[in-house]
Formats: sequence, structure tokens, C-alpha cells
Amino acid sequence: MTMVQEGSVTAGSTRAPWRIGTRGSLLALTQAGTVRDALIAAGQLAELVVIKTAGDLSADPVQKIGVGVFTSALRDELAAGAIDIAVHSYKDLPTAQDSRFTIAAIPPREDPRDALVARDGLVLGELPAGAKVGTSAPRRAAQLRALGLGLDVVPLRGNLDTRLRKVIEGELDAVVVARAGLARIDRLDAVTEALEPVQMLSAPAQGALAVECRSDDDALIEILTGLDDAATRSSVLAERALLAELEAGCTAPIGALAEVVESLDDEGRIVDELSLRACAAAVDGSDVLRASVVGAPTKAAELGRALARELLDMGARELLATEPDDGSRAQAVSSPDTDLPNPSPMENSQ
Repeated sequence: MTMVQEGSVTAGSTRAPWRIGTRGSLLALTQAGTVRDALIAAGQLAELVVIKTAGDLSADPVQKIGVGVFTSALRDELAAGAIDIAVHSYKDLPTAQDSRFTIAAIPPREDPRDALVARDGLVLGELPAGAKVGTSAPRRAAQLRALGLGLDVVPLRGNLDTRLRKVIEGELDAVVVARAGLARIDRLDAVTEALEPVQMLSAPAQGALAVECRSDDDALIEILTGLDDAATRSSVLAERALLAELEAGCTAPIGALAEVVESLDDEGRIVDELSLRACAAAVDGSDVLRASVVGAPTKAAELGRALARELLDMGARELLATEPDDGSRAQAVSSPDTDLPNPSPMENSQ
């Protein structure tokens, strides 16, 4: 593992800047850069520290190598004191808490929807039967198959540039990726359709960042709290609680989306409510279970766990255990990334 610092201490400063750990992909650097810039805007000194791991060079699918290998590398450096802050795509973090760290801030979330990037500007309903659609996520594959459009859904590997190039060069008719990733690297022009939740529910915590520091660093926690967005935190907490209650990992075919919305109470006053929708799907798309719940944002975790139990009562555990019979667990479609700097399995998870 190697580390490379980006940026320098402001001239004349008497204190070293906060060191923000990140992986070296364009997406990861952009995400961490938003945190750095927010800290600087708040009067703090901050710089990025790029952490390179052996996992960045692996050509194996994310489901095989495990997304945790990348988040754990950042956490190792955080625990060792080599960095002060780690910035993660929240959906990549394990649901089990690590007492060494705290998520001090969850900044405002990017649009959590999935996005279609298709040839000839096509939207999903215009793709012909048999069209090859690439995705890295069993969740997306399951929901695409469940739509019954006759698409040939194929596994996919590579960073965002690699994925988009597969469409441009005609290897695939379309790919489905997280809209948030494209927004952060300024590539929304490639999106031909943002998929609504009724078509495809996003992954729990998709589009959200987790800004993590050591749990005993009270001074830094107080500073980072200023970057926190209460509505995003409530939404993510509900989605992640659902995932944990289902005892499923971040690559399971589970979708969840929570939103804080305005409503009227019994006395006609405007109040905030948390609306949570979720689904559990068979990987082969043969069945999808859907459920929803509404409650107080302060009860976010309880709502998530309650909705998970409802899905379990509907048969989610058995459904999630369904094995595909179409080869969808085969080796992901891949092409060499050696022409791209820092090929990123974090981007693969997008």
C-alpha cells in the first residue's frame, strides 16, 4: 500500500491540515474533494491523501474480491493515524458498526436514482428485445429482468469511463450505473434516462457519502458535524437499518429509498415524515417483493427494521437465496483498464 499527498499546507499556516484519505480514482477524488472544499470554506485547512491498494489492480469482479477490501484499506490508515478523515461511498460500507470510528457527517445526498446510458439516445422502453445491457449489481440485474423487456442483462466490470466506452464502441447497447457517480464527474450528458423508483429502486445509501473519523477525536467530530445533512442522515439510516435487518450485504438484490417529505398532522400543521420504499428480488428476476412504510424521521432505524421484517414475512429470505439459471454469476464482462489512471472498483460499485 502506498500513499500520495495532494495539495499543500497554506503558506504561513501554523497547523497542519486535516488529512482526508481517499482512493485514487476520478470519482473517489471528486467525492473527497467536496469534503475538502467544504472544510476549507468553513475556515479549516484540509488536503487529500491518496491511498493506493493492491485491490485497485485486481481484475476480478467486485462480488468476488469484496467491496470491503477498499473501505477497509482507508480504515486501516485512519486507525493508524496516517489520515484524519476517510471519505466513503456510504453504500460500500459494511452495515456492522466499528467502534473505532464514527460517521461524523453525511453531506447532502446526490440524486440516488440509477441511470441508463444507451446507444442512440434510447430510453429503457425503447431498447429492443435481446439488447445487451451491462451492470455490475445483482440488484440492478434482478430488477431489469423483472421488468420483462426481454433484455440480455450481462455482468460488467470497469470504472465509469470504461463502462461508457462499451456503449460508445458498440460492445453493449446500454449500461446502468448510479446517476450520482456520473453527476460527480460531470458526465450527466451521457445519461439517456434517469430510472424512476417504480422501475428500479436504488441501493441502500446510494448517492450518499460517509465522512468518517476516529471515534475519540472529539474536536474533529465537532468540526465535521457542520457538514452533516439531517434529512440525508435519516434517509440513509433507515435504508441501512433495513439492509442490516435482512442480514444482506451491499451486493444483494435489495433496493431501498427513503425520503423526508412534508405532510400534514391531525391538526393541519406541516410536519416532516420519512417515507421508505424497499424491494427484495430474485436474481433471475422471477419475483420481486415490494413494501413501504411512513413514519417520523426520528424513528428512521426503527422504520427500516420494521420494513425489513415485513419483507421477511413476505418471503424475502427465500427469494434472496434464489440462484439464477442463466449464467448471470459468470465472470464479468471486462476490458483492460491499463489505459486509464487508477482503475477503480469503487467506481465499479456505482
